Amino acid sequence: MNLFRALLTVSGFTLLSRVTGLARETLIARAFGASQFTDAFYVAFRIPNLLRRISAEGAFSQAFVPILAEFKNQQGHDATKALVDATSTVLAWGLAILSVIGVVGASGVVFAVASGLAHEGQAYALAVTMTRIMFPYIIFISLTSLASGVLNTYKNFSLPAFAPVLLNVAFIVAAVFVAPHLQTPVYALAWAVIAGGVLQLVVQLPGLKKIDMVPRIGLNPLRALAHRGVKRVLSKMVPAMFAVSVAQISLIINTNIASRIGPGAVSWINYADRLMEFPTALLGVALGTILLPSLSKAHVDADPHEYSSLLDWGLRVTFLLAAPSAIALFFFAEPLTATLFHYGKFDGNSVVMVGRALAAYGIGLVGLILIKILAPGFYAKQDIKTPVKIGVGVLIVTQLSNYLFVPIFSHAGLTLSVGLGACVNALLLFIGLRKRGIYMPSKGWLKFFVQLLGACLVLAGAMHWLAISFDWIGMHNRPVDRIVLLGACLVLFAALYFGMLWLMGFKYAYFKRRVK
Repeated sequence: MNLFRALLTVSGFTLLSRVTGLARETLIARAFGASQFTDAFYVAFRIPNLLRRISAEGAFSQAFVPILAEFKNQQGHDATKALVDATSTVLAWGLAILSVIGVVGASGVVFAVASGLAHEGQAYALAVTMTRIMFPYIIFISLTSLASGVLNTYKNFSLPAFAPVLLNVAFIVAAVFVAPHLQTPVYALAWAVIAGGVLQLVVQLPGLKKIDMVPRIGLNPLRALAHRGVKRVLSKMVPAMFAVSVAQISLIINTNIASRIGPGAVSWINYADRLMEFPTALLGVALGTILLPSLSKAHVDADPHEYSSLLDWGLRVTFLLAAPSAIALFFFAEPLTATLFHYGKFDGNSVVMVGRALAAYGIGLVGLILIKILAPGFYAKQDIKTPVKIGVGVLIVTQLSNYLFVPIFSHAGLTLSVGLGACVNALLLFIGLRKRGIYMPSKGWLKFFVQLLGACLVLAGAMHWLAISFDWIGMHNRPVDRIVLLGACLVLFAALYFGMLWLMGFKYAYFKRRVK
């Protein structure tokens, strides 16, 4: 398998997902602006999303994929299928019970996540109702995560990467066609979450059927729980859940702080999150997705050289593409925000506020993406405890940073703290991999960094000049011109960056790497 080709495949579908995601956010911004309605929705949506990241995409995939790869490579098809069936049974029953608890206790959950909304009666009531509607989403999206882990282990990256597009499509349909016909239009977004969760699971079934891995959910979860593979997954998943929970606890605290800053603050950060997640998904998530199965195989095969080489390749790709992305978020935050969101009820002040939060994210973007590459270096070896310990320390650093930065930078202080905390996290993960001898850097890093620095300096100058040369907010009445201008700028930036690298003798052939 060509790793770079696999990366392009995953990134291509992820790009489609992010483009449709931006379309969805643009439509939501146009319809609702940054208001108590969007604050209520994003608070309510964050709750099942947090649980999804803790129980499914985060902790589950980190524990499940390495063990699944071991079963596949050492024990054959039947044993692997039995593991998938037993795991899906435990996952489905456990999350069904959790959903019932969440629906019943929605009011308390919303208060814990965003107590500031309690002073805004309508927003709080809306958040509680939408939390009850959306809580079952975690069942569908968790089974989707299981399906994605299976398909990725079998080197099928396309369907899992495409699935999130369907959630965005559900949002778009709801915002455009359903919301105008409801007495409370924002409820359409909540029901779109459920529809999107179902669609993401269903679209992966053909791929699972092709490899005879469609999960069978049994009626006896206790019997499934006794499966030795499931026990191993759960034993790894508990510390993994704690590791992922640390990051999510930080998000909950930040949401709570943002809800106290004032109306719109939660939404400003959410819109900045959407733009920040664009490069983190295209690079970090995509690279982590293709590296984890390959790293797991190298671990099973007891091939430390291949293991280190895979990490080295991933780190170089990350720096190559994350550095210009970080520069774009920092220097071009306002043009990006204005072009994508400055329509309808989304006013110029919101553009400035989102731009500030986005620029702060740019400072820590490289760290945010590096974590997605470095952490699998531990997960593939079934070492979850090290990232947990690091995560706890980073949580403390992040929240202490909030006390320093929020009084100075308001809501942007929250995103700055997250970014700087991620940089500390990435540094500690890197040190851990080096100390254990898991990662040994290959030759050429100094030359690579010199080339990268030269290209980045030129790119930063060009972005800053073009950002201040045009009145991006003032082009509100000429949206087509603004979109064309942004597109031309991005093409120019890409040509300038990669052209400078080429002039400095950068060799792209290194990235065409193959694995078995």
